[in-house]
Amino acid sequence: MAISSSIAKHSTPLLTREGQGGGSIDIISLGCSKNLVDSERLLAQLRQAGFAVQHDPEVAKGDICVVNTCGFIGDAKEESINVILEQGQRKAEGTLKKLFVMGCLSQRYLAELQTEIPEVDGWYGKFDWPQLLTDLGKAWDENLKPSRIITTPSHYAYIKISEGCNRHCSYCAIPIITGAHVSRPMEEILEEVRQLVALGVKEFNVIAQELTFYGLDLYHRRAIAELIDQMADIEGVEWIRLHYAYPTDFPWELLPVINRHTNICRYLDIALQHISTPVLEAMRRHITKEETYSFVERIRREVPGIHLRTTLMVGHPGETDAAFDELLEFVRWARFERMGAFAYSEEEGTYSAEHYADDIPEDVKQARLSKLMRLQQRISGEIQEAKVGTVQRVIIDRIEGDYYVGRTQFDSPEVDPEVLIPVNDKSLEIGAFYDVRITSSDDFDLYAEYIDSITYISHE
Repeated sequence: MAISSSIAKHSTPLLTREGQGGGSIDIISLGCSKNLVDSERLLAQLRQAGFAVQHDPEVAKGDICVVNTCGFIGDAKEESINVILEQGQRKAEGTLKKLFVMGCLSQRYLAELQTEIPEVDGWYGKFDWPQLLTDLGKAWDENLKPSRIITTPSHYAYIKISEGCNRHCSYCAIPIITGAHVSRPMEEILEEVRQLVALGVKEFNVIAQELTFYGLDLYHRRAIAELIDQMADIEGVEWIRLHYAYPTDFPWELLPVINRHTNICRYLDIALQHISTPVLEAMRRHITKEETYSFVERIRREVPGIHLRTTLMVGHPGETDAAFDELLEFVRWARFERMGAFAYSEEEGTYSAEHYADDIPEDVKQARLSKLMRLQQRISGEIQEAKVGTVQRVIIDRIEGDYYVGRTQFDSPEVDPEVLIPVNDKSLEIGAFYDVRITSSDDFDLYAEYIDSITYISHE
């Protein structure tokens, strides 16, 4: 991995929590929501230890900076490097005393990074970052309750139920970085949910690298259905949303649980990657075209109205023009409510990098990606338009300009469409649930009017 010397700007919302003594620390989180949960845990420990902590400050000004990195794909790695270099420049100028780096990038490239960026005072991977407290002259408090400072809006949070992944898809570096799947004990997860409910959290986005694998290591069975069933029974849990499932060996007992509880969102995030059987075989996905069609069909049949989010890849070695056409036809048939896509990029150490030639030209990859996303934009627009006139329950996230911005149960924070309600409609409360009528739509977002019927209001 070549280290870029460029410096990039990094600007995200500010959250300040004052400690007492100990100095000030900025934590900059990059990458996925799983990284964010680690940053939230570190924030709580640092505040308990007496530091004043800020998360993702608009301008980093603390005495100490911790960069929590992503090392998944090329763009994410470049962003992480740029932010580290930016903070290294602060240190060289004397406005930063200490610089620490943690997360996926340093887990994967520790030796190279230590050599190329000597400005960093301490490097930590995905799992040894609690040592940072010791290196700051403090101690990790195992009894700290609650164990996280929520950096999202106070009404929703992410719940990480496991680490690692036992799948070894050809293109994916995650198992190299994180190792084998390790489930958190069920009662520990449920206790965390109870603690967060007590703090006012109502919406829980359940995350894992592969949540359908949950429990196999601890309980010798797939226990995701049991976990979600118990989570849904906790008083105060208004929404549960499931992210990052895998189609092969899917635990079908999860679907009746979704149907049984009104507080489990009719939403499933499950990356399918492709549809052509030869490409799926090259990807080491252990599923065929026919099985994938049947899989989608069964989920839609057993959970009527469910919204499926998926991720697809174009340009994997072996993807012919005909295979790409199969993918387009699959998307036309499946009509995914939510879909993301990306072009294959070779990652060192993966099966693809070692066994396949990356022989599809970059311009071909990008042309395929653009064509696929244009198709999805049309489908998304049609799906959103069909909601005009319906009544939806929404949670209000924020005010932006002339609108309250909310989401339905079918919309995950930050990645999915939003619902815009005119501010002059009614005085609405951030973090509360309301019924709204959809009045219009565009390709992604919905516009709505408030209905004088409050479904749920927070008790803050």
